[in-house]
Amino acid sequence: MLNAPPTVAAMHRGSVIRLFTDGLAWGISAGDHDAALAVVDGRDILFAAHAERYSRVKNDPHLNEDLIADALQFGSPSQVVLHERPLLKATRKWLSGQAFESPTRARKATSDLARMLRKLGVEAPIRLVGHHRSHAAAAYLLSDLPSAAIVVVDAIGEWTTTSVWHGEGDQIRLVWTQNYPHSVGLFYSAFTRRCGFRPNEEEFFLMALAAYGEPSLTDEIKADFVATDVAPRFELKMNVHRGVDWWRPDIDRTEDIAASVQRITEDYLVDLCRWARKKTSETRLALCGGVALNCKANSRIAEASGFDEVVVPANPGDAGSSLGAIAAFGSRRLAFRSPFLGHTIGGAPDVDAVVAALVEGEIVGLAHGRAEFGPRALGGRSLLCDPRKPDAQARVNAVKRRDRFRPFAPAVLQEHFHDLFDGPAPYTPYMQFVAHVRNPRAYPGVTHVDGTARVQTVAADQGVFRRVLEGFHQRTGCPALLNTSLNVKGEPLVNTREDCRRFEETHGVRVF
Repeated sequence: MLNAPPTVAAMHRGSVIRLFTDGLAWGISAGDHDAALAVVDGRDILFAAHAERYSRVKNDPHLNEDLIADALQFGSPSQVVLHERPLLKATRKWLSGQAFESPTRARKATSDLARMLRKLGVEAPIRLVGHHRSHAAAAYLLSDLPSAAIVVVDAIGEWTTTSVWHGEGDQIRLVWTQNYPHSVGLFYSAFTRRCGFRPNEEEFFLMALAAYGEPSLTDEIKADFVATDVAPRFELKMNVHRGVDWWRPDIDRTEDIAASVQRITEDYLVDLCRWARKKTSETRLALCGGVALNCKANSRIAEASGFDEVVVPANPGDAGSSLGAIAAFGSRRLAFRSPFLGHTIGGAPDVDAVVAALVEGEIVGLAHGRAEFGPRALGGRSLLCDPRKPDAQARVNAVKRRDRFRPFAPAVLQEHFHDLFDGPAPYTPYMQFVAHVRNPRAYPGVTHVDGTARVQTVAADQGVFRRVLEGFHQRTGCPALLNTSLNVKGEPLVNTREDCRRFEETHGVRVF
């Protein structure tokens, strides 16, 4: 029997998608935290950057004119797509008592964004894609996986907090969702605040602190807060969105709280991913959402979930959904070739001078080319030093004004990964997994208290940073460097040459 002709709506949507995939498109993530803008031409990613790098406001939720001006260098878009549905999110906030303003204000926010873009010469209509669909597309449609199970876990999107998808070819299909207020991401954020850190920003502090404690409170926390954690569900006994500061004020060993919350989270995520594997019959997993920045949990998943391959994109949080929204709306794969997609600092640093300074024990900044799109410094806006120095952590902490319990990451020549580390995979270019350090005493600057390190592998095609590592290896026999972000606590990564000058003058560190 012949297929029925498409409806007018289907024909219209098809024409919209064809127009969208053929022209210059902008993807936008904005409104709650860490706003970003991406520019795509067909399948080619031309530009992607975080708003905070331009405004100098950490986790800035709003776009700004400097960011838009950089994007406009690639041309004005024919289509703009937003990474979520603001009215649906505002309705959830209103109905759940999180906000006391009418959801119609969300319409105004979208209109304000459109007016801002028009003021700067962008007349394109704004399309909307669901929050978790944007995440799922960022995980799968930016990868080279032919098919995969897709797991998205964050605090909350519009209503959804956890979702499982199936990716095949250029399509992603929803398999299962869990809705607010049941959220392992909100659970983790609530205890981030309970331990004295900022929720939705400093969850990685809790992850670092967990290594200093024992998961001795696991059963008590589960009894008080978790109704069920039988995969795929993670249901809470109460809404923890406003925090759990009141819980057990008599316990002052926050490291044990952190270790217990980390254990609960890891155990659930492993079970969820096992469920996704059985449900989709896939051997590959694409993992996304803000919770996918928990590299300890990612490593547990890689080791224990049964997947042959686990992929986490360079930017799994909301900012990365600026690209995911474009991919999702056009149902197309994007060619993600490099995370270096942001603002350009022209000129080439003197690699020999950088290596010489590192060999002499100096802490140096390396800022060149295009900025990283993602939360990790990967050699484009990095602060570097010799990881073998016993005082490396203390000296870098003094520059960055960081808490002493937080570890630093090593960047290693990819072919030397197994010389220094034991881990689930020798290819971790975005620092999304941890590995055990084979000889912790030899590399005290990058070894956490639990003997692990969040490793960045640097491949042969990674330009200046690769040459710096090669030069340091040739001079010292050490194929790794301590690599952290070129910023201080509470500030975004440096973005421009002027930012680099200010960093040099303020902190007494040479930036090449």
